[in-house]
Amino acid sequence: MKGWRWLAVALIIAVAAGWSRGADKFPSGPITYIIPFNPGGQSDVEARLQQPYLEKMLGVPIVVTYMPGAGGGLAWTKFAQAKPDGYSVCGINTPHIILQPLAQADINFKTTDLKPLCMFESTPIGLAVKKDSRINNVKEFIAFAKANPGKITVGMSGKLSGHHLASLQFMKLTDTKLTLVTFTGAAPQMTALLGGHVEAVFGNSSDLVTFKDKIKVLAIGSETPMELLPGVPTFKELGLSFTPRIDRGVAIPKATPADITAALEKAFLDTVNSAEYRSKIQAAGFVPLGLNSVESEKYIAEQTATCTRLLKDHDLMLKK
Repeated sequence: MKGWRWLAVALIIAVAAGWSRGADKFPSGPITYIIPFNPGGQSDVEARLQQPYLEKMLGVPIVVTYMPGAGGGLAWTKFAQAKPDGYSVCGINTPHIILQPLAQADINFKTTDLKPLCMFESTPIGLAVKKDSRINNVKEFIAFAKANPGKITVGMSGKLSGHHLASLQFMKLTDTKLTLVTFTGAAPQMTALLGGHVEAVFGNSSDLVTFKDKIKVLAIGSETPMELLPGVPTFKELGLSFTPRIDRGVAIPKATPADITAALEKAFLDTVNSAEYRSKIQAAGFVPLGLNSVESEKYIAEQTATCTRLLKDHDLMLKK
């Protein structure tokens, strides 16, 4: 009996050791994917497209959750303080994560608190009006805005977002005054336009593609015309040196261990670089990027320098 007792103890120790190794293996449980905006927007669409690929590669459930508010700033402020264990990741947008710490007093995160895993796509920003609008092109839009300062209401997804910056740049380039209306995400922004609650939006290319038959898209911020928006000119073609866009990616807290960072980075890069995934996002009006963690950090640093200059031009920098 004594021998059996020792064998039982040995088995318990062996099983416990196996459980311990299983617990140490990353990932060993669900990963929460935080979206800083409302359901239905571009960040949500991307996460839902990525979800099945990530679950297959990582072998655990990917749970998509939402934390809208302050143009993404609420989620990024909270996420910067999250436990750096890899079990939560957060969608990020540029220039949002750059603009907010530079210009918003109640934002308590720094851009560098968030370590990007990858930047996976870009959406040019375009100008669109209601289907029944009296305005039919950018020339008419500018003429009406000049003749009626502040009368055109323009929806944008969050203060100190890419849409906000696009609105400011447009007003400066055209010497016009628009009334800017802030929404908590791209989905409610477009709902407001379709419902006639705002006259126009600076909207994402993917939304403009989705609703192109229900609105009038006047111009797009891409370098060249978009195939999915036939007949829509670029701002540059119209004589405006203006290529507004939003880039999206995913990040973790900067203190996350290197091995966990590498595992998550690989899963996201393998997803966004797959031909099947890229064809899906292109069909939805997105432009694929696929920058790795190092490339993303470098890109964000370059964009930080550009955004700093723009904020100074508009006298929006925080006074320190």
